[in-house]
Amino acid sequence: MSVETQKETLGFQTEVKQLLHLMIHSLYSNKEIFLRELISNASDAADKLRFEALAKPELLEGGDPLKIRLTFDKDAKTVTLEDNGIGLSREEAIAHLGTIAKSGTADFMKNLTGDQKKDSHLIGQFGVGFYSAFIVADKVDVFSRRAGLAASEGVHWSSKGEGDFEVATIDKAERGTRIVLHLKAGEEEFADGWRLRNIVKKYSDHIALPIELPKEFHGEEKDKPAEAEWETVNRASALWTRGRTEVKDEEYQEFYKHVAHDFENPLSWSHNKVEGKLEYTSLLYVPGRAPFDLYQREAPRGLKLYVQRVFIMDQADEFLPLYLRFIKGVVDSNDLSLNVSREILQKDPVIESMKSALTKRVLDMLEKLAKNEPEQYKTFWKNFGQVLKEGPAEDFANKEKIASLLRFASTGDDSGEQSVALADYLARAKEGQDKIYFLTGETYAQVKNSPHLEVFRKKGIEVLLLTDRIDEWLMSYLSEFDGKSFVDVARGDLDLGKLDSEEDKKAQEEIAKTKEGLVERLKGALGEQVAQVRVSHRLTDSPAILAIGEQDLGLQMRQILEASGQKVPESKPIFEINPAHPLIEKLDGEPDEERFADLSHILFDQAALAAGDSLKDPAAYVQRLNKLLVELSA
Repeated sequence: MSVETQKETLGFQTEVKQLLHLMIHSLYSNKEIFLRELISNASDAADKLRFEALAKPELLEGGDPLKIRLTFDKDAKTVTLEDNGIGLSREEAIAHLGTIAKSGTADFMKNLTGDQKKDSHLIGQFGVGFYSAFIVADKVDVFSRRAGLAASEGVHWSSKGEGDFEVATIDKAERGTRIVLHLKAGEEEFADGWRLRNIVKKYSDHIALPIELPKEFHGEEKDKPAEAEWETVNRASALWTRGRTEVKDEEYQEFYKHVAHDFENPLSWSHNKVEGKLEYTSLLYVPGRAPFDLYQREAPRGLKLYVQRVFIMDQADEFLPLYLRFIKGVVDSNDLSLNVSREILQKDPVIESMKSALTKRVLDMLEKLAKNEPEQYKTFWKNFGQVLKEGPAEDFANKEKIASLLRFASTGDDSGEQSVALADYLARAKEGQDKIYFLTGETYAQVKNSPHLEVFRKKGIEVLLLTDRIDEWLMSYLSEFDGKSFVDVARGDLDLGKLDSEEDKKAQEEIAKTKEGLVERLKGALGEQVAQVRVSHRLTDSPAILAIGEQDLGLQMRQILEASGQKVPESKPIFEINPAHPLIEKLDGEPDEERFADLSHILFDQAALAAGDSLKDPAAYVQRLNKLLVELSA
């Protein structure tokens, strides 16, 4: 045992203490997962060494093949995992093993619910798989030395998973990390070669470097020296380099968990090898749930990049557009150099070709999921729908394909779920309908009950109901689908085209003429509050409504801009009246101009409230309403 120096005891970060408490109290229902997590970390350490050794070959220190070794001691009740990857310095051991080294630590703790099943899903998200060792161990020792440091600069980290850990400097001849788990009472089953082999085969067969266990001898072979003989118990080849027919679904799922640091299976995946002008292999996954930082557009994202099976970098974000930032996986290219950097990736024309092809592949994968597994696609849409809605603005070339993947609530489905595809909407369209009608608003209840829908209900025309904050912005980029243009039913002068008969149009013109005097009186009463007053063709039950000018910002966009502190261009609504409504008829016959003005303002404010807007002068509205109530009760 080497001499320990500079020994000190340090406290865990508060979040780690809470995490360890969860771990120690059986957070995982499946305890054997601890080995998968430690092997996955060891594999990452080997990848990092390969990458750093491209620039500094001396880090390989003689070039022993990279590997992971597992040993166990039944008498001592220990399991030991050792790798010869990049290793840790003393400072790194303190930083990586004593804190959750992520900017989202606060989010992590906020998301912990106390529900073991839900909480376990958060673990991998934060790169804290190492702490899973404490599920089966009541003490963990880590002996490590970073490649490139002197043998005297090794580190020994030790903890019982309570409030603190010890760290000391030791001599360690070999680079890499050795983790010794001192098993808890009742967990001795893991100090067994057969058990460890089975766990490796089950969860880590896809790991691309050999995982070795001491060879076991039986019968006549028992006298052979076992100390120096090892056997590889995993396939030890990069999963994406194998043919699709050779890989089982379970292997794809386990590889996803390794790549994405996730604990759930993916919803779908696509494995593809491209040969010809460009040569690369991709394995892309659609996760089963959204990460906590999905809406932080600057959060790390992207694919693992390999060049000729040599790991180059994590989170290479140049291969997919931002609206597909939730996709996980690997891309392995034969056309890039081993010393490729992020700066080179941003300028390389090969990358642009790969990005275009990979984007189409993801969209095809989503299309297939929507067609063949609608329930799974519902899960996808719930998690990632709002991110996909960023697509039409970012990716003009694939706008139509992205639009086909979008889902909306509609008046044709009372569930309120975003489940209607544009193709389904058009399949149900009325004969002669050449437009796709939609309405945006803050909530489903608000848009569903909007007066703007009255004429559509009367004629049985389906309208899409858009309530996500991003929707109005989305529709400014989505002008048409399948040759049919989109129409906001709250905007401009509503034209139903062939859905209105010639008789209807003639009747509307005649009614408008009879109300020209009332329209002029309303313009005078409302003054600068309105851009225009006109007779409405949208209404059947409500007395009045506010329409938005064709070029004006809608309420959603105004609110988003105001919330972000931006100046919003001034715009005035169009006040439309329903000439057949009793209140409008009563207003038309009101001889007292002051009373007429009060009633006009009350109708205007009510129309604003129905549209989801706030009143400019609520006190004046209340005063007018109270005055009216007093008159009615007199």
